[in-house]
This record gives sequence, C-alpha cells and structure tokens, in this order.
Amino acid sequence: MSENVEILLQARDIKPTAMRMLILKNMLGFSRAFSLADLETVLETVDKSTIFRTIILFHEKTLIHSIDDGSGAIKYSVCSSNCSCSIGDSHAHFYCLHCNKTFCLEKVAVPDLNIPDNLVPVSINFVIKGFCEDCKMFAT
Repeated sequence: MSENVEILLQARDIKPTAMRMLILKNMLGFSRAFSLADLETVLETVDKSTIFRTIILFHEKTLIHSIDDGSGAIKYSVCSSNCSCSIGDSHAHFYCLHCNKTFCLEKVAVPDLNIPDNLVPVSINFVIKGFCEDCKMFAT
C-alpha cells in the first residue's frame, strides 16, 4: 500500500514524505468524502496544522477535490488518476440528510449547462440531497 501511495504522490508532483504518505493513506481509507475534522479524528497524533497544510497542497496539486455539500464543512475526496479537477471532470455528489455523510457519484455527470458566453465558470457544485442506503428508513 505504501508503494501505491508514494506513486500517487509522485504522479501529482508531490514529494512523498512520511507524513504526506500517512495522510494520503488515511484519506484513501474513507469510503465517503471526508472533512478536516474527520482526518483530525483518525490522525489524532498528527499536528492539526500539518493536516491542514497537506490538504491545501493536495488540493492545489489536484490530488483531492473539494465539495461544498451545504453542511457548513468543506469535504474532500481523492481524485481518480485521470482527473485534473477541471469543469469537464465534474461529477455529482450525494449528501445524506440524516447521517451527514457525502459521497462522490463519479458515474453521475453534471448536466450540460447553457452558460452565457459572457460568463466564465471555474467550478460547478452539483449536490443531490436525500437519504443514503443506511438511513433510507428515516425518509418520510
């Protein structure tokens, strides 16, 4: 696993330090999008500012993408190897109203939007809200 993490970092031109490898390994361990607080919980012995700086670096190098799901906490997810975080790479996200977890829906493309020619979009945030598999019994 550490070899794969090292390769992922090098592919995005990120120096694979022990701390960056540890943080990425834990990011890859999430089956859903994660927040800074989620990472701080699983990496309780790692300095919070180190985690924050690493998130910023990973985001700048398009190793992770950010999701504003409306919960008040930005979530992150590790990008696929062919993602450049451009608008063309945009996909939908699902936010569970009960457990507050956010999931990438990589196979659900953002609909084609007819944006006027005089506007230049730089990002798209497409979030579907509802109840996940574990929480669907709470749907009314």
